[in-house]
Parts: sequence; structure tokens; C-alpha cells
Amino acid sequence: MEKCNMDTRIKGVSTGTTILAAKFNGGVLIGSDSRASIGYYVASKAINKLIQVHDKIFCCIAGSLADAQAATRAAKFQLSFHSIQMDSPPLVKAAASVMQDLCYSKREDLQAGFITAGWDRKKGPQVYTVSLGGMLVSQPFTIAGSGSTYIYGYVDAKYRPDMSREECLQFATNALTLAIGRDNVSGGVVHMVVITEDGAEHVVIPGDKLPKFHDQ
Repeated sequence: MEKCNMDTRIKGVSTGTTILAAKFNGGVLIGSDSRASIGYYVASKAINKLIQVHDKIFCCIAGSLADAQAATRAAKFQLSFHSIQMDSPPLVKAAASVMQDLCYSKREDLQAGFITAGWDRKKGPQVYTVSLGGMLVSQPFTIAGSGSTYIYGYVDAKYRPDMSREECLQFATNALTLAIGRDNVSGGVVHMVVITEDGAEHVVIPGDKLPKFHDQ
């Protein structure tokens, strides 16, 4: 099987990318760049990689865009059906488990990985990584995609679980900006969704409004 998004041999559009999710005090943030590529050719600068699969649950995608979109559509349908059956919103872990099952059952063909993040009444804010092949891991924060290799040191040094909403927004903005500045298949605008008990808020930062680290 061909490698995921960092291998230029992959055919079709890939979200060679930087994605992240982080818990903060009272909620969770999920974010990404907006560039899609075919190898090193930029196919689009305006892809929204944050997919809402339920009211307070989002998935962030890396790898083959077509595969990721098909998987998230299937997950959204399953979670909607589950919510109707149970007469209650699905748990974040249930959404992550649906993504895990899809990744595992299609592991020979699916070239995509996911971050699932959200808020539910049972466990509050949660972050799950669903990797290529179907491994599921719960973490306080996670990063993935081709640009993530440039920012491991930054996020390890700067992340704190007790951050406020604004501190987490700045943390995520800085991390994504640093990755975009180093990774030629990450770029465009920064999309972020802040999810709390009150709902989900989409934040977009244009490329010309990102921090200018080289000027500091």
C-alpha cells in the first residue's frame, strides 16, 4: 500500500497538511491550514479540512482528500442515525470509534488519517487521533500531517492543559503559522473551530494576518 500524504507518488488530491487539536480549560480547539496538493503541485488554497460530523464533534483530515471526505460522510450518517436511535447526542468517543472502524475496515484502500475532537456531557472536551490503519489514541493535544514534523518542539514546549480559550487560540495559530512557514504543502488560511458546552465557533485567519515570526 502506498504511503499517506507525504509520499509524492499518491495519485489524486492530497491534503498534505498541518492539522492539530488541543484541549483547554472548558473546551477543545481543532485547526488546520487550507492547502491541498498533488505531490508538490498546489491544487487548492482554500480547502476546509475541518468536517462537522455532529453538532459538537469535528474531524480534521490528512491524506487523500477523496478518501477522507468519503469516510467523514459515512461517519456523519452513522452518528446522525445513532443520535436518532438513542434520542441523545453521540459521545465524542463514539464518533472517534466510528472513524476507527472505517479506517480499519478499509485499511488496504484508505489513505487518510483523522483527528476527532469535540465536547459531550459525559467527559467534556476530548481529542482522539485515528491513524492510517485504524489505531485510536486519546490525547490532551495532537498534531499530524506533513507540517507537523516541524513543530513538535514548539507544541511540546508551549502546550498547557489549563490554557484559556484565547491562550489556546494563540497557541494553535502560532503552531500552524510555524508549520506553514516551513512546509511547502501546508499553507493558505488557518481554519479553527472552538468547541465548548455552548456550541462550536468557526474562526478563520487569512494568511496575511498570521503572526510574522521572522520580524520578531
